[in-house]
Amino acid sequence: MAPSKLAVAVAMVATLLLLSNSNIKAAPGGGGYPAPPVGPPPHQIVDPAKDCGGACDVRCGEHSRKNRCTRACLTCCRTCRCVPAGTAGNQETCGKCYTGWTTHGNRTKCP
Repeated sequence: MAPSKLAVAVAMVATLLLLSNSNIKAAPGGGGYPAPPVGPPPHQIVDPAKDCGGACDVRCGEHSRKNRCTRACLTCCRTCRCVPAGTAGNQETCGKCYTGWTTHGNRTKCP
């Protein structure tokens, strides 16, 4: 008895799924999900009462207008509880709170 077209299609899809998932390494403990990346996070989650000053000093350390950058960074840090890594870029790592804030000139508020 020949298999039906539906059975052949299901078998092909199952084979493709197995082949595409064979490159995924399981996380420790199983589960079949990819392992999380190893290393420091791309941003720094901070406690606003303690860490905003130091994190913003690093963020604005090379900025041409350091005082303005630091003032904006402290405001964003206190509200969003996050400061992106590095001295520029990476704003998207802190989420919508950090990237969604704009000035009256429609420029991003957070450095």
